[in-house]
Amino acid sequence: MHTDARLVPGRVRLLSVQAPEDIEYLVKESEVLTGRSGRTFVIAGADRLVYRVHWQPLTEFGGHAAGPVVERLGHHGEVLSRQHLQLWEFLEHSLVEAQAAGQLFTPPVRTTP
Repeated sequence: MHTDARLVPGRVRLLSVQAPEDIEYLVKESEVLTGRSGRTFVIAGADRLVYRVHWQPLTEFGGHAAGPVVERLGHHGEVLSRQHLQLWEFLEHSLVEAQAAGQLFTPPVRTTP
């Protein structure tokens, strides 16, 4: 799963994501505990890229299949881009690549606003 929180640039304590399958678990954990859709992930590097991942259920009648929705966030939390992905596509996403390199982190869940 994830390890102890680490201090990364910006002085925010973040949890290290250890395996690709942990991403789905962490998103769903956050959604259950906070009642809000999605969870934020940070790729720790020079750019410090921030993403929000939502896990979308299967929709009927020509909608999107079950799988992740990945939003790239700007400096002020605005959505810069949004991708609806199949699971196999997500496994090739830069978030999973960052996780494999030990560079993917997420803030701990906060249940208070």
